[in-house]
Amino acid sequence: MPESRIKAKFEALAKKGEGALICYVVAGYPDIRTSERVIDSLVAGGADMIEIGIPFSDPIADGRTIQAACNYALGKGTRPEDAMRVARNVRKKYPDLPLLFMTYSNILLRTGFEKFMARSKDSGIDGFIIPDMPAEEAQPYIAAASELDLATVFLASPNTSPERLSNIIQSTAGFLYLVSVFGITGARDSFEDYTRDAVKRAKTAANHKIPVAVGFGISTPAHARYMMAAGADAVIVGSAILDKIGTAGGKTDMLRKIEKFAKSMKRACTRN
Repeated sequence: MPESRIKAKFEALAKKGEGALICYVVAGYPDIRTSERVIDSLVAGGADMIEIGIPFSDPIADGRTIQAACNYALGKGTRPEDAMRVARNVRKKYPDLPLLFMTYSNILLRTGFEKFMARSKDSGIDGFIIPDMPAEEAQPYIAAASELDLATVFLASPNTSPERLSNIIQSTAGFLYLVSVFGITGARDSFEDYTRDAVKRAKTAANHKIPVAVGFGISTPAHARYMMAAGADAVIVGSAILDKIGTAGGKTDMLRKIEKFAKSMKRACTRN
């Protein structure tokens, strides 16, 4: 059952005293085949879970790097069906690797929640991250996901109220996505104390019912260690990976750099 891959991964890592490294790629950036090879490099470097971004024209939660990658992929004609093809190919190679789609609600609404999610499951997907889907308005989405045993990963921010945080946790399956900062995605230099405090509050609210993954701005091993020390169960890395795709010289060099980066981030995901 798909969602159990996520649960099994977190349980296995917890026994080893490790947090999860969750890595994000945009399907079709810079092209479909290369995005699959980027995933191969991330897995070789130690990535525990992969988020496959389905390009969307108005990714409101995302910063300049992810917006540019989505626009580039869309410009080359990448569609949701292409992202599903990426997922199918990755699933064939990595039967136990948790895979999630990260996209926006219009992508699902256009096809219909049940139909789109059923096709996603058939392609090997274990769940969804939809930043513009508030938990309070998500009952049809949650019901469809539950029928298919797909994770519904909801987002919480540093200033989410205790009452709303509790409601989000109740609606979440797979893991809670805690936004580390006020604002949008994108690599950054450092984090404020409020991020550490937000992680601690989320962990207390989750009360061991669900893992807490922290994303937005995490781009160095020091960032990962900071989140692990605060109590996070996972870190999510996206823009820093896409930056390496956009700035590398040749494809072979780019893939090597991404694998090396993943290894450095994974080494930082430890509680020991």
